[in-house]
Amino acid sequence: MNENECSIRRLDSDLLRTFVVVAEQASITDAGRRLGRTQSAISVQIRKLEQALSVDLFERKARGMALNDAGRLLLPRAAKVLGELDRIGDLFTTPLAGRVRVGIPDDYGSTVLERILAGFGARHADVEISMRYGISAQYPDAIDNGELDLAVYAADATGPAGTVLFTEETVWAAREDWISPVPDPVPLALFDRTCWWRDAAIAALSNAGLRHRIAVSSESVSGVKAAVRTGLAVAMLARTALEPSMRELGARDGVPPLPASTLVLAQAP
Repeated sequence: MNENECSIRRLDSDLLRTFVVVAEQASITDAGRRLGRTQSAISVQIRKLEQALSVDLFERKARGMALNDAGRLLLPRAAKVLGELDRIGDLFTTPLAGRVRVGIPDDYGSTVLERILAGFGARHADVEISMRYGISAQYPDAIDNGELDLAVYAADATGPAGTVLFTEETVWAAREDWISPVPDPVPLALFDRTCWWRDAAIAALSNAGLRHRIAVSSESVSGVKAAVRTGLAVAMLARTALEPSMRELGARDGVPPLPASTLVLAQAP
């Protein structure tokens, strides 16, 4: 048995799991967010897997990662191996049963978190998942009041309470054909309830000596995005939430930098 065959036989399942997530996300950054690891850690794991197999698995592109022929050959087999490992683990795990109440912010619920819940539900069929889907500013109080068991919410990156899932940049978003510089006062689309996002947007403008007016108030991210798409206002959004019809505003457009947003998982006692 040669050295390469030995390496293949000793493949770490964690490397395969990372490979599958990167393939699904087509991005090292997004895979890191989903797995709760840094970009460099994800890159190291992919490199280790490629070295063990003596083959490249991805085409590295400016905007992400695309599977090559070898990667496409490996993906279904890796997924099958991981599925079997999960089922083996389930054989020796006490089945979960009962009800779990989860709060998810509407700007993330349709992406990463829904996939996580779907995987959990598939593995624990006897657990009823009660999901609250909306403005996350209320979730910490809902945890304290016993209304939720788990909650994911956005917070200031300086000192959130709970388990940090990931931190991402926020930007000023405007319609693609928005003419700069921003007018005085700056028309804003904001959430209509007290929350970190609303306060951070207003504070950033105030600290830069810029006036603002509230052009649109919305209970949801979809409402804020609609205001941006129609050109009624600019808004503070996560960079990953930008749509093709939007563009990011910066210093040249007359807007100040924004603080990073941290996604936090809070758990009832």
